[in-house]
Amino acid sequence: MNRASDTSLRFGTHDVPPVWEQNAAGRSPFLLTCDHYGRLIPQMLGDLGLSDAERQRHIGWDIGIAGVAERMSSALDAHLVAQRYSRLVIDCNRPPEAASSIPLISEATTVPGNEGLDAAAAQSRRRLIFDPYHQRIDAVIDARLQEGQPTVLVSLHSFTPSYAGIARPWHIGTLYQHDRVLPPLVLQGLRAEPGLVVGDNQPYAVSDDTDYTIPVHGERRGLLNTGIEIRQDLISDAAGETQWAERLARVFSEIEVTLKQRGLI
Repeated sequence: MNRASDTSLRFGTHDVPPVWEQNAAGRSPFLLTCDHYGRLIPQMLGDLGLSDAERQRHIGWDIGIAGVAERMSSALDAHLVAQRYSRLVIDCNRPPEAASSIPLISEATTVPGNEGLDAAAAQSRRRLIFDPYHQRIDAVIDARLQEGQPTVLVSLHSFTPSYAGIARPWHIGTLYQHDRVLPPLVLQGLRAEPGLVVGDNQPYAVSDDTDYTIPVHGERRGLLNTGIEIRQDLISDAAGETQWAERLARVFSEIEVTLKQRGLI
């Protein structure tokens, strides 16, 4: 990588826009977001000094969640807003000022292409990828509110079966910070499914320091919100993606009924 070019980073002729959407006219109250949907890297940045095998790991994207998100969008008639570029370029679910926004080391793997970046280079990545994605989510929420369309934010992610050598027993978890309405309903719905180990703010919890999408688009906008984390070995193929999308669509359809009965949407 020519690091000097990073300060004036721009997309090449074969690069695609960072934002990808599905079912923009969907009438569901659920707005789906997918911060780690893709693992693309802008042409100008090459491979960030990593092999393709490394870039395909969790450090590069949320394995399996793209297929789940697309299937959920179709099943629920929900608008999906997703981000195509690798979290190694810039993590779209981290505050830009956080050290993990452009990681020098990710899960013990050094990212050579992220070494020695100055503030201008970091800002260039934000301008190219991070800002358009979050500006689009803002615009979608604004339009829905102006139209009087109920909006409930669901941020979709996946997690590794083990971390630092410790196995993670959860099949799925619901993540939250301040919302005390939606996450309990998600927990209730998932725990009614046979055989599932469901995490309550596990394997992660949402915070202003470590997350961006839920705090900024959910909490600051006053929307009901939750994060969903699915263990990656369960969605590593199309069959798993379909199974989990169908399960989540069923759970969220029931939640929609409950929210309407309570007058919350």
